[in-house]
Amino acid sequence: MADAVLVCWKCGASLEQETLPLARLSECRACHADLHVCRLCEFFAPRVARQCREPVAEEVQDKERANFCDYFQPRPAAYVAPDTQPAQDARRQLDTLFDDANDGRGAAGESSAADPLRKSLDDLFGSN
Repeated sequence: MADAVLVCWKCGASLEQETLPLARLSECRACHADLHVCRLCEFFAPRVARQCREPVAEEVQDKERANFCDYFQPRPAAYVAPDTQPAQDARRQLDTLFDDANDGRGAAGESSAADPLRKSLDDLFGSN
């Protein structure tokens, strides 16, 4: 672990300024997520029973909240970027829907009923 940089499990921000061992109430300076959590631990494994590879550790219900586990060991590769493909696919479908809705609705430059809806969606999802 000495050559790998420790990063926040939630946002991926560097934790190299944190002193080890992490205190139970340590927080990420970027997103304020708890750091002494199962999601940042070397033993965290979503596909095993109790989501922990340490056989004698007590079960922790909330894997994203600070806990008292004595077996906690921070792991550098804890951050996993979210899968944005479903959101991109949904955005593409909305673009197609609104492009189809604007066809035949009047001359160029004329606002259609879909324009306020399109603005709301751009505000919600961000514009391209």
